[in-house]
Amino acid sequence: MQHHRLGLLGCAEPQRVARNLVHRALENRASTEQIDDAAVVASELVTNALRHTASGPVRMDLDVYEDTAVLWVYDGEPHADPLSAEVPSSADELLEGGRGLYLVEALTARWFVWPARPGKAVVAVMPVGGGRPTRTA
Repeated sequence: MQHHRLGLLGCAEPQRVARNLVHRALENRASTEQIDDAAVVASELVTNALRHTASGPVRMDLDVYEDTAVLWVYDGEPHADPLSAEVPSSADELLEGGRGLYLVEALTARWFVWPARPGKAVVAVMPVGGGRPTRTA
């Protein structure tokens, strides 16, 4: 297992920095498509922390196993309210936003919220190596 940690607190361009870490960490470990998908997931989770928490993203960890990558985006928000990947009800809403967790849902095998101190982490599990994500419960 390879573990990568990235501090994001006070980072001027956290989405770009997160995508760059994903590309470096998964290079030669995953297909180009899987790397691009993982970079989108990282960017969306960091963006959600920026938009929906007072602290913004605090840290991102990426654990790379033989056939799985696990991405953790931490924020300082003490409430780990359930998140959902509901599709916006209209095309206008889809254009304005609301695609983030929908994309995360589509590009990962599984994602969930994990309590952390302080705050929480939104965790995304993605395959590396062969094939597209297979949904798990």
